[in-house]
Amino acid sequence: MCQIPRAVLQHLYVMGSLSSYLPILVLFVLGFLFAALSIIASKLLAPKRPTAAKEAPYECGIVPTYELPQRFPVRFYLVAMIFVIFDIEVIFLFPWAIVNNSLGTFGLVEIILFSLAVFVSFIYLIANGALDWGPIKRIRPASEQLRTTQSTIRRINSSNEAA
Repeated sequence: MCQIPRAVLQHLYVMGSLSSYLPILVLFVLGFLFAALSIIASKLLAPKRPTAAKEAPYECGIVPTYELPQRFPVRFYLVAMIFVIFDIEVIFLFPWAIVNNSLGTFGLVEIILFSLAVFVSFIYLIANGALDWGPIKRIRPASEQLRTTQSTIRRINSSNEAA
């Protein structure tokens, strides 16, 4: 009977253990191909000589008549990140709850530290105003005179001139 050389057996063993990484390699190749094909398709399908109407922003059928004075606030994204953080915490809580008895006191201390870190970051975000929506509320002292139509118009005109 023919004997297989030892070097060939070792090579087959290494290839067998590396075959478990094949799906990850395929995923990276598919991700790269998708990104490359998306860029190529956008270059090929993009308008070559766009008109002003095609370049104008369009939202819900309303044509914008003026440029926005400031950028869109990023508070929405902060709220989304808070959601993701708590979502990840819940994902880690489920396996811990399943093996809680076998982890003992060590597992309890670790999950308390993990929850404390998430809670402290949440308090930090609240303190910095990540969840404050809308304009900043300024407290004005009450005026001595009664509010009339004339005083209101005068106040609005003076604030428009200042802006």
